[in-house]
This record gives sequence, C-alpha cells and structure tokens, in this order.
Amino acid sequence: MGRTTYDVVRECGIKGDFTDTLLAVVALDDAVALLLFSLMMAAASAVDGSQSVMFSLTGGLREIGGSLLLGVLMGVPMAYLSGRIRPGEPTLAEAMGFILLCGGLATWLELSPVLCAMVMGSVVASLARHHDRPFHAIEGIEWPFLILFFILAGASTHAGALLMVGGITLVYMISRCAGTFAGAWVGAAWARASPEIKKWIGWCLFPQAGVALGMALMATQRFPEFESFLLPVVLASTVVYEIAAPAITRRALQAAHPESRDQA
Repeated sequence: MGRTTYDVVRECGIKGDFTDTLLAVVALDDAVALLLFSLMMAAASAVDGSQSVMFSLTGGLREIGGSLLLGVLMGVPMAYLSGRIRPGEPTLAEAMGFILLCGGLATWLELSPVLCAMVMGSVVASLARHHDRPFHAIEGIEWPFLILFFILAGASTHAGALLMVGGITLVYMISRCAGTFAGAWVGAAWARASPEIKKWIGWCLFPQAGVALGMALMATQRFPEFESFLLPVVLASTVVYEIAAPAITRRALQAAHPESRDQA
C-alpha cells in the first residue's frame, strides 16, 4: 500500500495535515501488518499440527524480535555512514550494500527480510539528520527491482489458477475494502480527527502492492499446499487495486483539499 499511496500524494503535490496523517497511517499499517503476519504464521503452524503451540509461539516471537533487532543493528551504522563522503550525498553502492546485507542476514537467520528492511529504514530516517531523504540514492534504480519482483511473482502463478479463484478474489477484495474503510473511520473518530480525515482517509487506503504480495510469497513458502489459491488471489487483487485504487486515492485527496482541484 505504502509506495502506491506515496506516489499518488507526490504526484498530486498536496501538503497538509491530511496527507501527513495519511502517510503516517500507511507506514504504521505496513509495520503492524508485518508483525501480525508473523504471529498469524506461527498460529497457522500450530493449527495445522506441524508444530506445537508453544514452539510456534516461541518461533513467532523469535522471528519478530530478531527482525526488529537486526533492523536496528543494520540501521544505526547505515544512518551514520550514508553521508560519510559529503553531507547529504549517500552513495548508491553503500545504500544497496546495506539493503542486500540486511536481506541476506535475515534469510540466513530465518527472520523476516521485509520486517528487517522496514525497521532498518525507520531507524535510518530517524537518525540520519544530515540529509532529508536517506534513500534518495537508490530511487533511480528501484523501479527495475520492483518490476522484476512482480514478474517473478506472476511467473509462479498460472492463468488457469487466476480464473479458478475469481469468486474468492471478489469476496476478499470486498471484505478488505469494507474493513479498511470501517477501520479508518472508527480510528479517526476515536482519535477525534478532523471531519475531512474521518470522511476521506479510508478511501486513500485501498492500494495494495509489494508488502501484501511479499507476505503472500512467504506464506506459500511456509505452506506450499495453499499456493494454488493463496498467491493467485493476492496477485489478481493486486492487479485490480493497482489499476483502480490510485484513481480513487487521487479523488479522495482532491476532495479533502478542494483548493487543489484547480491545480490538478
């Protein structure tokens, strides 16, 4: 969700309390989703009988704690080394090196590479005060990696499988949109947010992309017997969301900021 929403906000050029709240919610949403995913994976292992309840719970907590710790241990040196040549000018080689090293160590230690990378990025963003965008060095090459990621995910799913899960995908998408909108509205009401945030922020949270697909891939690796329907459902819904959700998000942003319509 995060990258798509951020791109739409940047494209619209809208700034204010609404967009600040939206981006904060998106970042927190991905982090909480990864934590819950690790716990649910442990619970699923206990339910299917492949592991004992205690072993599954211990493994889930170890994965979460280890991922958080590794992210911090990688993020602290990256924050202070990313501007060593000239303040505000992190180099591409060291940025990519830290990212690949973090992913490799997470895989080797049987932790969550996505959660480790997210924690590392959060630490860098919090500590690297010598430049505003600690990761701008890799922005120019990120799209080829994202495209390759989606190609590999699509290559593991057959067209016939996509057609077979059409009903499940529809139920999943409707349930996700309804839950996302209702949760955003209740959260905004509980936090006593402004009427604009309460009314429109739910419409901006529909995009679904890399994090969801990454979690689906990790789930199919842990439970290969569910790959035939789990990955096609997430992949098919991601395609639909990536086509329709950015337009919905853009309209919601403009509705929350009426003064931006003439600039769009």
